[in-house]
Formats: sequence, C-alpha cells, structure tokens
Amino acid sequence: MKIGITCYPTYGGSGVVATELGKALAKRGHEIHFITYAMPTRLSTFMDNIFYHEVEMNNYPLFEFPLYSIALASKMVEVTRFHGLDILHAHYAIPHATSAFLAREILKSETHNSMSIRFVTTLHGTDITLTGLEPSFLPTMKFSIEKADGVTAVSKFLADKTNTQYKIEKHIEVIPNFVDIDKFKRENDEKTQCFKKNIAPNDEKVFIHISNFRALKRVQDVIKIFYEVRKKLEAKLLLVGDGPDRSDCEQLVRELEISEHVRFMGKQDALVELLSVSDIFMIPSQSESFGLSALEAMSCGVPVISSSVGGLPELNLHNETGYIAEIGDVDRMAKYAVDLLSDKKKYELFSKNARKRAEDFSEDKIVPKYEKFYEQIVNAPE
Repeated sequence: MKIGITCYPTYGGSGVVATELGKALAKRGHEIHFITYAMPTRLSTFMDNIFYHEVEMNNYPLFEFPLYSIALASKMVEVTRFHGLDILHAHYAIPHATSAFLAREILKSETHNSMSIRFVTTLHGTDITLTGLEPSFLPTMKFSIEKADGVTAVSKFLADKTNTQYKIEKHIEVIPNFVDIDKFKRENDEKTQCFKKNIAPNDEKVFIHISNFRALKRVQDVIKIFYEVRKKLEAKLLLVGDGPDRSDCEQLVRELEISEHVRFMGKQDALVELLSVSDIFMIPSQSESFGLSALEAMSCGVPVISSSVGGLPELNLHNETGYIAEIGDVDRMAKYAVDLLSDKKKYELFSKNARKRAEDFSEDKIVPKYEKFYEQIVNAPE
C-alpha cells in the first residue's frame, strides 16, 4: 500500500507517533510518503521505501499570514497524483484533516482522473481538548472529522471526549500509541553505568520528566515534587525537552536552591540511555490524551507517577506499574515516590510490571491495527 502521512514534524507526541508509525509500516513493506513543512525529528535513518515531500511556502506582500493549509492541500494532491497514493493519513485534526479533505475533493473533481483517494484522521489530544474548542476553529474541526473516511483516537478517553464535545455522529476507532519494545529496553552496559555515575555520583535516585514544557505539562509540579522528595532521600532530577515554560522552571529551581541537583537536558534523541539510568518517571499533566513518553519509560522498566487525567489511567495502572494522584497533589505524588523507592522489593515488582504493561502496546501488536483499518477504508464502497 502507498500511504501519505502528514504530521507536525516537531518534538511533540503526535509527530513522534506519526513518524514511528510510518517507519514501522515501511518495515512491513508499505511505501510511505511524509508530506509536511520540515523533516520529522525522528525520521533520522534512511529507508528506501520512505520518501519526504516538503510543503513549500511562498511569502507574498498581499498575504499577512502564510497560507499553509492551502499549500499543504496542493502538495497532497501533487504527491497523490505522481506517486499513486492509496490513502492519506492526517495526524492532528487542525489543519491536516482540513487540508486532506480539500485534497480529496480536488482529486474527485478532476473528471479526467480516475484516481480516488481516501483519508483518515488520527486525533491526538490538544487538537480536540484545546485548539479545536476555540470558536474560530470549532465548525471547521467538526466538519473535517465528520468528512474523513475514517477517524482514530489514541485512547478511549479521547474518543469519548470528541463525541461529547463536538457531538460527532461517527465511529471513532481507538488505536492506542505504541512503542518499539526492542529499542526501548533498559540498558545496563559499561557505558550506561558510567553515565549513571556521572548523573548520580553518590548513587542517588534519579527522577526524569520528558515533555515540550507547555503549561499543561505542569513541569513546575515535577520540580515541586522533587523538592519534597529530597527532604526524605538523596535524588537527582533530569528535565528533558524544551518549550515556553522552561525559563520559569529554571527560575523555580534557583528559588528552591536545588540547582546542583537538577539538570535541564534540552531536546534529546538518546532517550533510551536517559531512561536506563532513571528510577522514576514523572508526568503530572493537566491534560494527556495517552502519555507516549510514559509508555517509553515503562518499556525501559521505569515506574510512573502520574496525574489521573485523560488516557493516563488507561496506561499507568495504579499500585501496579506506578501511582496515580489528582492534578496538583504534589504532596501525595512525593509520598508515593518516597514509599516506592524505600521498598526495594516493591520497586523491582513495579519495574517488571511496567515493562510487561508496555509489551501490551508493542509495535507488533498495534501497527497491524492501522493496516487493518486502512484496508477497511480503502476497500469500503463509495
């Protein structure tokens, strides 16, 4: 099958999922065409059946704002015509599903062109829970979802939220995020041990958080939890990623006088190495449709302490793979962390449970669900 994939090519979860899906489908023999404005961050290795098509943007004095949605639709049409795509997959509804709809209608209108194209949309989270609820976007969001040939969501929570908020009368297939369990597994070689010694020279416990440092990730809560934990045990904190809240987080670390115990790592590709030296993964988000970073941590045997929002309870099993607490309950999350790290036997059990749970979301189990969904959409009657 020839599949066109459009996503945001940045550090966020939707772009990561879309890129990893394309790579996994390519490994299974499909021809993958990424159509976006920049090379996806995780598209770092060459595969002869993966192609990248950049959406060119031209600036004209008449247009105060770039017309990306229209340029994207035109590029989708061009790639479909030239490469004979079977299906377009738009990750994140705005504006990708809207552009895919426009591309499909353009191709349909060409009487000389017998080619038909179907498109599916995957809903990832903030496109539904935040962006799409803006009055200026809501009608377009609802229309684009309803006009898609197929719609998937990364969690039951997100599917239910979409139906409730937008009153969508359309089946939404739940296909959760996935992880390459062969890649994301705990390493314990000499290089890793040396790295751990550098991070925690006195064998301190290592906490880690990975995100794009937006307000809804509540990274400052991570720092406050860590501050409370350090009252009971020696620990270090790794903050991985970057974004608008980073400066405020750095300021909070200075105010709490814990700068020597906290490392701001910035954006990193070496996630397996970082997770392999970590003991606890923190994700106290205000909104989280699934929690891909938590899944990758669990795959490396790192127990998770999370908030109780969105799709996180579908992934992180309370008192089994980690702990769940209410949003903003810094004291409880800190207590959970200290209790777990103070009980070696329980910690080892939680670590094994986390890895086992991650195996339920392995690439080999989830990617075939997408293949089956594509086949249903492509073979459905007009």
